[in-house]
Parts: sequence; structure tokens; C-alpha cells
Amino acid sequence: MINKKDILKNICYTELVYERINKKLNTKFSKKQIEEFIFKTLKETEEKFFKKIGKNFYVTNTENNIRITINSNTFRIITVDRIE
Repeated sequence: MINKKDILKNICYTELVYERINKKLNTKFSKKQIEEFIFKTLKETEEKFFKKIGKNFYVTNTENNIRITINSNTFRIITVDRIE
């Protein structure tokens, strides 16, 4: 069972992930902008779009055409990918 509130409460980032997100999304967001964007996206995404596969959560948001990958043990953001 995926608990969206737990994810929102515990999400965290590594230094490297900010660069990776900007590179993958072709943006130049600040750390604060990235954190606000990720939080807002996760909050607005319905729980049915949260999937747990292996040790990761995959959150698909079709409005922004992105998929957020989160480690299910540490709640650390791993990456954000564009989806077609």
C-alpha cells in the first residue's frame, strides 16, 4: 500500500539530483524551485498514479508529462523523466 502523505512528508534530495532533474527536464530551476515543483506535482497527482515497482515508487503526472522516481526506503528523489 502506498501512502502519499508519507511520501510528501519525507521526500528528500541529494546534491546531484538537482542537476539531473534540470538536465532531464531541460530547465534551469533553483533547488527551491525544484523542491516546490516536485512537491506540488506529487500533491496534485492522484494516488492511483503512484506505483511501487521493486524498491522504487514511480509517480506519473500526465499534466506535466513527467514521471518521478522515488526510493521507497529513503523517500529520496532519484530522478524525473519526461514522458511522451
